[in-house]
Amino acid sequence: MKEFKIMLPTVTEAKEFVAAASRCNFDIDIFYNRVTIDAKSILGVLSLDLTKVLTVEFNGENPEFEAFLAAKAPGKNSAA
Repeated sequence: MKEFKIMLPTVTEAKEFVAAASRCNFDIDIFYNRVTIDAKSILGVLSLDLTKVLTVEFNGENPEFEAFLAAKAPGKNSAA
């Protein structure tokens, strides 16, 4: 099981995350507190508090997706 902490402070970034997750052929969960959401569900992801650090968990290999997650790590976001 791989786990990444990410931030998706804008709706655009949330959409990019769901698109990246959808290209993976394995299950991906994203959660905050006790709420667990399928990372491939745009409505589910948008229902989370996007101002908080979110946790992504998955079993699988996809270097592109992992690079995307690394770029969304807390502290890596540039101020708009």
